[in-house]
Amino acid sequence: MSIKHIITLFNREVIHGPKDVTFIMVVVTPILISLFISLAFGNIFSEKPKLGLTDLGNSQIVNLLKENNTLLIKEYPDEAALKEAATSGAVDMGLVLPADFDTSLIQTNTLKANAYVWGESLAKSRMIIPAVLADTARQITGANVPVEINSISLGDEMNVPWADRLFPFVVLMAMFFSGLMLPASSLIDEKQKRTLEAVNITPATLGEIFTAKGAIGTLLGVVMGLIILALNSAFGNSPLPLILMLGLGSLMASLLGLLAGAFIKDMNTLFAVWKFGGLLLFGPAFIYLFPQIPQWIGYFFPTYYILKPVVDLSVYDAGWTDIALNAGISVILVVILLVAVSKVVSRMSNSALRLYT
Repeated sequence: MSIKHIITLFNREVIHGPKDVTFIMVVVTPILISLFISLAFGNIFSEKPKLGLTDLGNSQIVNLLKENNTLLIKEYPDEAALKEAATSGAVDMGLVLPADFDTSLIQTNTLKANAYVWGESLAKSRMIIPAVLADTARQITGANVPVEINSISLGDEMNVPWADRLFPFVVLMAMFFSGLMLPASSLIDEKQKRTLEAVNITPATLGEIFTAKGAIGTLLGVVMGLIILALNSAFGNSPLPLILMLGLGSLMASLLGLLAGAFIKDMNTLFAVWKFGGLLLFGPAFIYLFPQIPQWIGYFFPTYYILKPVVDLSVYDAGWTDIALNAGISVILVVILLVAVSKVVSRMSNSALRLYT
C-alpha cells in the first residue's frame, strides 16, 4: 500500500468526489439539528449558570463571585427564599453560606456548604458552579480548595433537561451520518458510473481506494463532531481523550460506510438500510433520551462504547481513567470492522469487481 497513492486518491476524492444532495445533507443536517435543539432548549446563546446565595455572615466570597462574571449571582435574604428560587428554577443552584463560612474556609482549607439544586438544571451548569466556587475560594485561602457541597435536589429531579437528553443524539448524528454516508455514497456513485474499475486498473490498488475514501469519512466525522461540541460549549476538561473518542467513532462510522458501499448498489437502498440500521446505531441515544429505560440495555449497542465516553468527557468532565474500559472496547470493535473491510477488499480485488457492478 502506497502512501503517495492514498494521498493522490484522497485529493481526487476531495476535488472530484460527489457534491450532490447527499454531501450537503451529511454536512448541513447535523449542524441544523444542533442549532435547532440549542435554540429551542436554551443551550446556545443561553445566559450564564445562575447561583443563588444566602449569606448569613457577610462572606467576602460573595463580592468575589460577582466580580468573576462567569456566573449570574442572585442574593436572597433567607434560606426559605433561596429554596423557593431553586424549586422554581430561578437559580440553578442555591448556596447557604453560614455565619462562620470564611473562618471555616481558612481553617479547614475546604469549602463546605449546603446547596439547593434545581432538578432540571443543565448538567453543564452543575459542573461549572463548583469549579467557579473552588477558583474563587482559592483567592481567599491562597491555595487549592476542595469543594464539598451537600446537594439537595428540588423541583422535578427526574426531568432531565431536554438539551442534555438530545445532546448524545446530535453527537452520534454528527459522527455517523457524516462518517458513514460519505464513503458509502462515494463508492455507490463510482460503481454506478463505472469509474471504480477505471481507477482500479491504475497503479492504485483497491485497498488504497478504500483507504482514501475511509480517511475522508473519518476526517469529516471528526470535524462535524468538533463543530457540534463547539456549538454546545461541551469540550470538558479533557479535550485530548475527547478528540480520540471522536476519531474512534468516526473511524467506526467510515468502516461501516465502506462495508455498506461495497454491497449496496444504489442510493435508494442505502437510505433504506440507513433507516433500519439507524435503530442499531442510535439505540444508546434513545436511552439517554428517555432516562426511564434501564441503562444496561445500551451495552448491546456498539455505538454505546463511543457515545458514553464522549458524553462523560464533554458533559460530566470525566477523565481518561473513567473512559478507559469503554475506549478499549471501542478499539476492539474498530479492529473487527477493519478485518471485515480488508476481507471485502480482498474478495472484490480477486473477482475484479464483477460481483459488485
